[in-house]
Amino acid sequence: MIDPQLTQFSAAQWTTVCPLDRIAINTGVCALVNDRQVAVFRIGDGTEVYAIGNYDPFSKAHVLSRGIVGDRNGIPKVASPVYKHNFNLATGECLDDPSITVPKFAVRVVDGQVQVSDRFVWTDQKPTRS
Repeated sequence: MIDPQLTQFSAAQWTTVCPLDRIAINTGVCALVNDRQVAVFRIGDGTEVYAIGNYDPFSKAHVLSRGIVGDRNGIPKVASPVYKHNFNLATGECLDDPSITVPKFAVRVVDGQVQVSDRFVWTDQKPTRS
């Protein structure tokens, strides 16, 4: 199912990352989209997909795709494999420090292929830690 909010990305370029079934359920993979590392996650029953920036602003490393996936009070999240900071997969917001946000990317599944937009979406105007 394509999210109706994704219609605003019709002019954006979509990069096919891989077939959906190549991402194990409740794990992530890293993809290079328009020269940016993007962490793509397949969650729950396997039909939910999320994409956030792969860069962990706390450890200053591109590692979020290798994090531990779960949820906090029903919010899908990934814990960085380095310092274990948790990031909301739907918004990119750090659940442990709401002043920090990683980019969120539009993602969709078309004909069984995971596609990520080349444009990232800020859910608010919080800066990232550099």
